[in-house]
Amino acid sequence: MKLVEPDIVLEESYLSFYKEWKDSGETMIPWVIEKDPSNFQAMVQGLHNDAKGIDLPEGFVPGSTYWLIDQENKVIGAVNIRHALTEPLRNAGGHIGYGIRPSERRKGYATELLRLSLEKSKELGIPRALVVCDEINTGSMKTILNNGGVEDEDFIEKDGNVVKRYWIEL
Repeated sequence: MKLVEPDIVLEESYLSFYKEWKDSGETMIPWVIEKDPSNFQAMVQGLHNDAKGIDLPEGFVPGSTYWLIDQENKVIGAVNIRHALTEPLRNAGGHIGYGIRPSERRKGYATELLRLSLEKSKELGIPRALVVCDEINTGSMKTILNNGGVEDEDFIEKDGNVVKRYWIEL
């Protein structure tokens, strides 16, 4: 397993990942996988621009996206690492948002994806990473704790959802 930057050579594999997630009807996490891949080259270029802080929407910070791939270049998961925190990210977004395609869950891939993401975060100069998940997401909580997460205060969203917040020293 390894993290790679988005690349047009992985189009077929990524589209399979995207379609599986869309077909599941689940919320797509991290948010960057919601981006329309119909113009794949433009989507990939947009992700690279995001990492460089080019043409970011108001209130956004640069964020690097990576895909978790296996030996056969199958896209297993995705991560978006925000280079800095805004107030909304500090409350409920964190530095790192990650997700594993539905058919590949409960195989330890999330723990490995987060571990590799923490290495990338350190390379980006982030001294400690904030990683969050909804209170009902016990799998993600375990993943964060398995990677050294130290619990901070919860954040309660307007709809009552409880966001668990964890810091990880890098």
